[in-house]
Amino acid sequence: MVQATDSVVLLSGGVGGAKLALGLHRALPPAALTIIANIGDDFRHLGLAISPDIDTLIYTLADLVNPDTGWGRRDETWNFMAELERLGGETWFRLGDRDLASHVERSRRLEAGDALSTITRETCQRLGIGSHIVPASDRRVQTRVVTDAGVLAFQDYFVRQRAQPVVSEVRFAGAAEAVPPATAMAALGDPGLRAILIAPSNPWLSIDPILAIPALRAALEKSTVARVAVSPIVAGQAIKGPTAKIMAELGMPVNQVGIARHYRGLIDGLVLDHADAGEVAAVEALGIRAITTSTVMQTLEDRMTLARFALEFAATLRRP
Repeated sequence: MVQATDSVVLLSGGVGGAKLALGLHRALPPAALTIIANIGDDFRHLGLAISPDIDTLIYTLADLVNPDTGWGRRDETWNFMAELERLGGETWFRLGDRDLASHVERSRRLEAGDALSTITRETCQRLGIGSHIVPASDRRVQTRVVTDAGVLAFQDYFVRQRAQPVVSEVRFAGAAEAVPPATAMAALGDPGLRAILIAPSNPWLSIDPILAIPALRAALEKSTVARVAVSPIVAGQAIKGPTAKIMAELGMPVNQVGIARHYRGLIDGLVLDHADAGEVAAVEALGIRAITTSTVMQTLEDRMTLARFALEFAATLRRP
């Protein structure tokens, strides 16, 4: 059981990761959770600085997220997009009227010289979020997807082309030079840290942009606390998004062994769905402890139950 003085770090992307983030946020004491968020999806659009995964995490923890999509704002209106379309503007990436305020204010503050981590922290404070959401870096890291349609910027691949091109490689421009915010490194080095969790986000598109930053990967490799990933695959299928498609296109087995091999050396334990109980032995043959539970999160109770389960599993892996 996590004590009041314990802290937890979660590496997370957007929609899928935000579900586990919410479970942890509700299950842990105030301010005990630090979420290191993917920024590889960030881009400039219509002159605005868009941070999709950060915003999804913020909206989810602030209980503002659209429950039907898992992204964007609840009770959103679309007057801006309708008018933009009437004027012949680009509408392939949809920005709702309420959501637009986040991008306008972020853009203004970035242009004024504020760091993304500062803007994110103060936004969380204004919205009453006690957990800490920290971008993986204040410098730009841009995911580039090498496909049969060329090298595509992430949002071009994922949104404009609906993840249809065949992927042969994923690159992270700027990652080698990126430096994590001090708050991220402090969370990973906290003497009270009890677990580092990896959310069931797409390992290649959402988690790898974080791990591509040298200081963050090194911190994970050297950590003396339990490191646990929750698999995004259930019975050979992705819970959400193109994870299974990318694994197949990269020549990897679309199963728990494929996920375990990808994270080998970075995790001590992997949480699988009950449907994949037959793969426990194969994962553990790689030197990674495996355990099964229900990993499909449809309700708030599901999110909290999985969060507690992952933390309890991590406690059994705690190193001396």
